Order: sequence, then structure tokens, then C-alpha cells
Amino acid sequence: MENATNPIIVEQTFNVAKSEVWKAITDHEEMVQWYFENIDSFLPEEGFKTQFIVKSGDRSFTHQWKVTETIPGQKITYDWKYAEYHGDAFVAWELTEEGELTLLRLTCVGIESFPPEIPEFTRESCHAGWKYFIQERLKEYLNKKS
Repeated sequence: MENATNPIIVEQTFNVAKSEVWKAITDHEEMVQWYFENIDSFLPEEGFKTQFIVKSGDRSFTHQWKVTETIPGQKITYDWKYAEYHGDAFVAWELTEEGELTLLRLTCVGIESFPPEIPEFTRESCHAGWKYFIQERLKEYLNKKS
């Protein structure tokens, strides 16, 4: 991809076991509690597809995900498209143990392929969104569980 050299990267360290973080980012029942509450289904299996609609003002964003890589307990990557807009992004979630802590590194590439006139597709908006999900929502969710 043309922008693979300029990915959005968000990292967060959690004071929980790697298995707990993995479950939170791949188990449908947990994902809907901190990520997108309207995810219809999710399986961390290569080839798995799902879609769901998110509204923003008067715009609809039909998220279309396809899992492209899974290393159980360590990494999951999915292709991320929208039914209403051209473009194709990839999101990779990678987990690393650091002593008793778990580091999550999210890498998103391809946002530049989406229509630049849509505010939700700006680099700033995407980066802020990932920081919100990882450093606020997921962190809060895992802290409540432990």
C-alpha cells in the first residue's frame, strides 16, 4: 500500500495477562463492551467476515471487516473497508509480554485510500479514534475486569 510507510500506531501497556488482552480484542462478547457495541459477530479466524453500521451525523459507515491473519494469543490483522466509500485499510493488533505487563501495539495502514473530504477519514481523526479505543475504552474495560 502506498502509505504503509506512514502508519498510525497506538500503543498501550496493560497490567493484565496477555491472554486477558487477547480475549478482550478477539472475543465478540467482550468486544461489544468496549469497542463497537453493534458488532454482529466476530471470530479470530482467517477468512472470517463481519459487517455492521456506525452512524456519524447524517452519514452511515457500514464497516466491513475480513480477518487476514491470526497468530492466536499474539496477533490479529483485519482488512477494513466501508460499503459506502472507496478505500481499503488494514488494522493489526500485536501483543507482547513485558514482565507481568502486556503491551498492545495497534498499527493501521491505508487510511489515505479513503475519500479525503470525509472528516472521519482524516489522519488526525483516525489517530484520535484509535487512541480513544485503546488508551481509554480498552484500558478502562480491562481495569474493571482485574
